[in-house]
Amino acid sequence: MNDIATHFNPMAPDQLHDPYPLYARMRRERPVFYSPMFDLWVVTRYADISEVEKDTARFSSVGALDARAEPHPEVRAVLAQAYPRFLSLVQSDPPDHARVRAVFGRALSAQRIAAMEPTIRETADALIDGFVRDGKTDLIQRFAYALPGFIICDLLGVPRSDMEQLKRWSDDKTLLMSATAPIEQQVQSAHGFIAMERYFREQLHERRHHPREDLLTLLVPQSMGGTAPLSEQEAVCNAMDLFAAGHETTTGLIGNGLWLLLNTPEQWKAVREDPSLLPNALEEVLRMESPIRGFFRTVMADTPLSGVTLPKGSRAFILYASGNRDETQFTEPDRFDIRRADAKKHLAFGKGIHFCVGAPLAKLEGRIAFEQLLRRLPGLRLRTDEAPVFRPYFMLRGFEHLPIAWDV
Repeated sequence: MNDIATHFNPMAPDQLHDPYPLYARMRRERPVFYSPMFDLWVVTRYADISEVEKDTARFSSVGALDARAEPHPEVRAVLAQAYPRFLSLVQSDPPDHARVRAVFGRALSAQRIAAMEPTIRETADALIDGFVRDGKTDLIQRFAYALPGFIICDLLGVPRSDMEQLKRWSDDKTLLMSATAPIEQQVQSAHGFIAMERYFREQLHERRHHPREDLLTLLVPQSMGGTAPLSEQEAVCNAMDLFAAGHETTTGLIGNGLWLLLNTPEQWKAVREDPSLLPNALEEVLRMESPIRGFFRTVMADTPLSGVTLPKGSRAFILYASGNRDETQFTEPDRFDIRRADAKKHLAFGKGIHFCVGAPLAKLEGRIAFEQLLRRLPGLRLRTDEAPVFRPYFMLRGFEHLPIAWDV
């Protein structure tokens, strides 16, 4: 094997399929290293990732979704039509972070999320109705995308019929920010990014004149007659991030979870017989196969970490997917155990002030999804005639296609 620093490439086929042996070697040999391929300092150990997450003064979250500080000139030329900076909750530092998060606290309150359980269950059942008699389907394309996609559309207050278009634009945004696709494809994605920005700007202006009981209305800035202490730019960017975050994590949770469970028959049998095990099982899924591989940070001052110094102005990538398998934090970290007592200590939703504000919604959607799949698809199994396909993204860990079958 080549040197770790040059071998690290989340887009490589072997690392899309199973990156964890490499991550274990990183933690042992070079827990913090510089990747020349991506111009990033990669942080792999649980303790170091936690330290970076909590130290917002030395590790800025501005640009936390961007693999590179500056896009390619051709991409930048297209993005000149967009806002000069992408200002959202996950990409903000104190004191702005507290101001923006307060808006989300109202929008995603525990009461609002709990009240959505009947709608989530009805939506899951309606989706299953569409394929239950077929005996086989692609779980991702027919269920795991659509369930959280429809629910985040409902929360934002946009038509469910717009979900497919919004999903394509959201994929453009993800591809653009990971900066790993060919330049021609990045340019095309930049146009999708601008279209998504324009869509949510128009939606916010519509709410300005016709407020509703939805999240977009709660995001309307005070300067536009709303209640949010946000600029228009912040409101639009947060609406875009809300849509992306509102479905990406849950899609990954459902797909990764079913794949893990069906590959461990004794664990699958246990949750079939006792669905009360599902909440902790989902925490273990998030630990074993985090839907978000990691986030980026900008180093604000020369900072020592695990024996190396990260230079001021450099970029760091905190690799949740490695920290979640850290043997100094979890006993037998590569063993999938739905009864694991400390499964909730995973990093999948982040730590500190950036802990995911939508985590309760994602876990509720995941629990309901598995309850309904278990109840309605007897003999559920992975298909042997068609292989799963992983998503080719730098930041995301999950499936593009997951073929399943059941008894009809």
